[in-house]
Amino acid sequence: MQSSTAAPLTMNSMPNIELNEHLYYWKYEYDLVVIGGGSGGLACSKEAAQLGQKVAVLDYVEPSVKGTKWGLGGTCVNVGCIPKKLMHQAALLGTAVKDAKKYGWQISEPVSHDWATMAEGVQNHVRSLNWDVALECAGFLTGIGLDTTVMVRSIALRGFDQQMAGLVTDYMEAYGTKFAWKCVPRSVDKLSSGALQVTWMDTQTGKEQKDTYDSVLWAVGRAPETKALGLDKVGVQLNNETGKIVVGADESTSVPNIYAFGDISEGRPELTPTAIKAGKLLARRLAGQSAELMNYDNVPTTVFTPLEYGCVGLSEEEAERRHGTDAIEVYHAFYKPLEFTVAERDASQCYIKVGINQKILGLHFTGPNAGEVTQGFAMSFQCGATYSHLLQTVGIHPTCAEELIKLNITKRSGLDATVTGC
Repeated sequence: MQSSTAAPLTMNSMPNIELNEHLYYWKYEYDLVVIGGGSGGLACSKEAAQLGQKVAVLDYVEPSVKGTKWGLGGTCVNVGCIPKKLMHQAALLGTAVKDAKKYGWQISEPVSHDWATMAEGVQNHVRSLNWDVALECAGFLTGIGLDTTVMVRSIALRGFDQQMAGLVTDYMEAYGTKFAWKCVPRSVDKLSSGALQVTWMDTQTGKEQKDTYDSVLWAVGRAPETKALGLDKVGVQLNNETGKIVVGADESTSVPNIYAFGDISEGRPELTPTAIKAGKLLARRLAGQSAELMNYDNVPTTVFTPLEYGCVGLSEEEAERRHGTDAIEVYHAFYKPLEFTVAERDASQCYIKVGINQKILGLHFTGPNAGEVTQGFAMSFQCGATYSHLLQTVGIHPTCAEELIKLNITKRSGLDATVTGC
């Protein structure tokens, strides 16, 4: 998944800082002090500097249990969006090698993947950016030939459209990823062989189960680093349950001249592009150059699983909750990407749907290059796109994206939504 955490502060002077048993006094004055050198924090600080502000950025990474740490750039650059997408690409290339045989390429067997080579390439790219995590991870691990199991406590892709989430996990299971549904881990024990024995409870049967693995990855989300900032001492209001900072529409906190945006803000999308845009807009407002606020509605995103899933707007469940089932019309289609035909790949989870209530409320797409497709259609949401606008649009042939502008079957009709013909 994508993220950046930043809590910009405006202060007249820096506080006393104790380092290596010596006391240093920093007497510099800044127009803006940004705590958090992630994508959003860096975007805010760069924008402010370009507007003539004197800016300081403070960043610190708490090393992991194994001592892992990284430089500027936050989660996205170092352990999120960027390395994830590059590893996803590695898995896609593995699939392409298999497809290539069907297209006539003579490839010597066996074809194998070298983790060290990939890791070095990814890390070199990440290092170059320093100075400018669960179904996705399981997908690319399976894609490079590793036996991978995902343990799911409740549902997959919480917060996303659940029909689409089901298609994603169905494809992954067919792709080779194993799932342990409705299971809760109890313990992880290291055996004398070096393997890890995982014990878990199946909440559906109430039975305890065990298995051994080479590695265990905890993909259970992240907690904001707000406790270490001493925000309670200055009166910044937090959500006690999440630990995130409560903010207003202008990113303001409960204390004047202290603002927060990005993942650390309560109720905001945990996405790098929103943090970047919010940071830039805040810098412009603080410099008196603009009054524009960040628009958090209809933010597009993509899940880079083996079958990519892109969406913008409301899920079908949320659209029905807000407008009522009878007021929503859902147009949908199952389609087969041209790339899948010669390769004889299963396309039963390649699916598109849009929810309509006069305007388009939500658009959902599973298939190749879902991020590229969704990004283009996302702009139409800012213009109040309707179903008529879709029908009036001329498609680019042959593409997967053109299937969106050909949607003509509603769920309510009960008709077969499988696309036939060219």
